[in-house]
Amino acid sequence: MKQINDVNFEQPFKKGLITMGIFDSMFKPDSKPLWPGTAIQSKADLDGLIADSFTRPQLIFKHSTRCSISRYMLKDFIAHFTYSSNEFPAYYLDLLNYREISNQIADQFEVIHQSPQILLIKNGKAVSNASHEGINELQLSRYL
Repeated sequence: MKQINDVNFEQPFKKGLITMGIFDSMFKPDSKPLWPGTAIQSKADLDGLIADSFTRPQLIFKHSTRCSISRYMLKDFIAHFTYSSNEFPAYYLDLLNYREISNQIADQFEVIHQSPQILLIKNGKAVSNASHEGINELQLSRYL
């Protein structure tokens, strides 16, 4: 009989033989980007988004790739987002890799930094924003 100290519990997880069910999707790091839209990776990207907001509203989803709550809200938002890129251009910001841009968004649009967070930009201003559970309560159709 093997003693518990002789068993390598880590190995089955590494080989993918044991999964954690629902927790796999919440705690496993993202292997590919989920966002179907454009990633904001520079100040120029943000400036272009602001300029485009004068012709139609723009959406920014700020996401922390290390946060399980942010990952869950991102997946849930994507699952329920039914607008085309012509109706509602959607942008994604990985705020850990682009913290300076995240800070600029907070300053420029006068919103408190949160993650996950969604901002609706129209005519160069944040007309609405929400975070955490409030993201799915935001009625985007009001801004079209």
